[in-house]
Order: sequence, then structure tokens, then C-alpha cells
Amino acid sequence: MDATTRKIPRPDRDQLLLPREEMLTALRERDRSYDGLFYAAVTTTGVFYRPSCPARDPKPEHVEFYATTREALVAGFRPCRRCRPLDPEAGAPAWAARLIARVEADPAARITDADLRAEGLDPAAVRRWFQKTHGMTFQAYCRARRLGDAFVALRSGDRIDDVVFDHGWGSHSGFRTAFGKLAGAPPGEAAAAPDDSLIRMTWLDTPVGPLVAGATDEALCLLEYPDRRMMETQLDTLRRRFGRPLAPGASPLFARLRAQLDDYFAGRRRVFDLPIEYPGSPFQRRVWDALRRIPYGETRTYAELARDIGAPGAARAVGAANGANRLAIIVPCHRVIAADGGLGGYGGGLWRKLRLLETEGVLLSPHASTSR
Repeated sequence: MDATTRKIPRPDRDQLLLPREEMLTALRERDRSYDGLFYAAVTTTGVFYRPSCPARDPKPEHVEFYATTREALVAGFRPCRRCRPLDPEAGAPAWAARLIARVEADPAARITDADLRAEGLDPAAVRRWFQKTHGMTFQAYCRARRLGDAFVALRSGDRIDDVVFDHGWGSHSGFRTAFGKLAGAPPGEAAAAPDDSLIRMTWLDTPVGPLVAGATDEALCLLEYPDRRMMETQLDTLRRRFGRPLAPGASPLFARLRAQLDDYFAGRRRVFDLPIEYPGSPFQRRVWDALRRIPYGETRTYAELARDIGAPGAARAVGAANGANRLAIIVPCHRVIAADGGLGGYGGGLWRKLRLLETEGVLLSPHASTSR
């Protein structure tokens, strides 16, 4: 279908994506009229691309969709080399293509305003163009590209110290600050917002790697692995559900959270007693409430959990709700396993799920599978 025969309005950035089946159809047909409306990412290759990309069709179960290039980058996907989703569209200035090529050649390199001026570019004009085209400033674009590569390295098992220093940050604090800037509201918006209208964010180090925590004044609302592909989606959902900007900061709840996590990993705590808030659909809430009722050291299968909430036969939907849980460990989705006694799935990675279950003294069948 030619783009001139169908006119599709570009949705606002805060709108939901198009229906999944419609996007899959657009991919199969390589429909150029959908270019810019969404980006497809393949979990098996770690690459994202435009709907019109001539690359080979992936299996639908291996495809994730993102509304912007920013989301795909931060989720840890690399741009396709065939359709070049980061390249400017026709009619864009040539300097933009040169800048993007420079970033792609070395994502860890720093390009300052002084560097831009040395090339005859006005930093303010560059900032405006990237904001309009990619939904973020040029510096934010560079941070997103570095963070995306860093998250890929974390998922591949690289040590956090190696990731921090190999991907353009001089310190752990610099890496955390960059993540905070990406996750939160624009600095002006966050600075102007009253403290009680923000979701405060912090970074925690644990035996299963770093965790990002978020809290309002009243309750903990986020505990998530920063290297998880769903992380950007979780942050967007958090902003939308609470109607509040996210910003790095302190909360009295974080000290309690650190202490209780330390006790949990040391085997001294079986139940968390922090105030939590986890808005979701009625079905998701039923699943999350049921997860909290699974005792320490015990497991349930997806089918058993479906029966527990009065929805027998909804094991797949239960698995999806499990994956949308925003409070790792606190709402123990790691206690849900496959029907054969194997690990099943886990957004934070199967090695983490195994470590959490071992912490609780759960022994899995040696003959069971380790994936869903």
C-alpha cells in the first residue's frame, strides 16, 4: 500500500500504541504508511526497525513494539542497519545525518556544545531539531544511546563496574544520574513541582544486581531491574497511572526498603511490611493480590494462580499480568513457576529468579525445564 493512498494521523506521544495485530500486519506488508507511528524490536537479535524495513519477517512472539526511537534505545535495542530508523527523514538537514552517524560510530563518546560550535552548528538549533524529530534533546539522545548499550551489556552478564566505565561514564553516580534524567521529568518541571506531587526515584545495590525504586510520600510504587526491557514501559505506566513526574530524590521509605531487602537476602525476613501502591486493571490487581498471598518458600504454577483468582484457563493472561508487576520481590512474581516445575519466565532474568527462590529455600526439579 502506497503512503499516498492512506493517511494515518500521528498519535500524541502519550497515546497508546496501535493494536498489536494491526502493527504485525503492517510489518508483514512492509507498509511505509506506518513509518513513524511505531518501531518494532526483535528480542532474539536485539535490533529495532521501521515497519517498512525489508529485513526478514521475525516470529510474532519475538516482536516488541515501541512508540518512539527513544523507548527502543533505552530498552536496549540497536538500530537496524538496513532501514536506519535513527536516520532523518527525507528533507532533513544534512548535518543531522552526520551527527547521528557520529553517535553511532562511537556511542560512548561525549559531544559537547563546544564540539557542535566547532563544526559550525548552533547548539540551540540542534537541540530544537532533535526534540522535534526524536522527542528529546541531542544530549538526551546521546545519553539514551549510551544507556541502551549499557543495558545490553548488563543483560549479557557484564559486571556493573565494567558497564559504567566502558560506556562513557566516569563513575557510578554519573551513570545513575543519567538514568535519573532519562526516567524523570524535565528538570524545570521536576524543580517546580511540590515534593508531595513527585514520585521520587533512587538506585539500590543488592545481591541480584541494581534495583530502581520509586515512592510517593505515602507508598512504594516501583521496584524494578534497570536492565529489564520493560523498564521504559514501566516508567511510562507509572507516570500515567499516578499523573506525577518522576525525579531522583530521597524518601523515608527508601531507608526502610534497604533495611528490609538486606534482611530478606540474609534470610532474616520473610514478609515485607512496607506501604505499597500498585494501580492496574481489575484483572492485574487480582493477580498481584494473589501473588502476595503465596507464602515465602512456596511456589504456584501459572495455572494454579489462575484458579486461585477464579479464572481457570487464563494462565496466559496471568503470565502477562505477572510480567507487568512493578514491585519485584515485594510482590513475589518470582514464586510463579512452569507447570513442569521449571523456572518459567521472569522479566529480571532467569538467573535472578533462581537466586531469589534459592534464597527462600525452594528446590526445583532437576529434570524440569528452565524456560517457559
